[in-house]
Amino acid sequence: MKKLSFPDFVAKFPPVAMPVTLGEETHHVFGIENEPLSDELIARFIHPTETVTPDDEFTEYVPCFALDNTEQFIALVWWKAELMNYEYVLATFDLKGQLIDREVIAYTRVGEDQVYRAVATIGDDREIVIAEGSSSDGNALFDPASSRTREMEILASGEIV
Repeated sequence: MKKLSFPDFVAKFPPVAMPVTLGEETHHVFGIENEPLSDELIARFIHPTETVTPDDEFTEYVPCFALDNTEQFIALVWWKAELMNYEYVLATFDLKGQLIDREVIAYTRVGEDQVYRAVATIGDDREIVIAEGSSSDGNALFDPASSRTREMEILASGEIV
């Protein structure tokens, strides 16, 4: 059986033009269009330094997209679904497949009688605007006292700051 390579991994992520917004329901589109990642791809490219995959049998990784405006690195976004924890992860790799950086940029998490949410928009200029907040009743409205906006950026080197 052929050992899967980094190009095999990248091929799972269709290129998408920016801007793109990642929110609580966005994963439905990706789940319909993209097959979940195999255990081999997860072990090789998402958890490459760990001898045992730290996830359980209920954890799933769905490839979302590749940013189409990068030249010196490859930027991929996947959705990680666990019990009561859903995350969009942005990871950058050099052209040989070595991880440069990785950040959770959007999520829905349940805990401590709160629902925590973050919605991210990645712009044409590789700037990421993230709106975060929580609600105690599980509805989609943020508690104004808990909401905030923060910004990140993908540098030309692939580092996420």
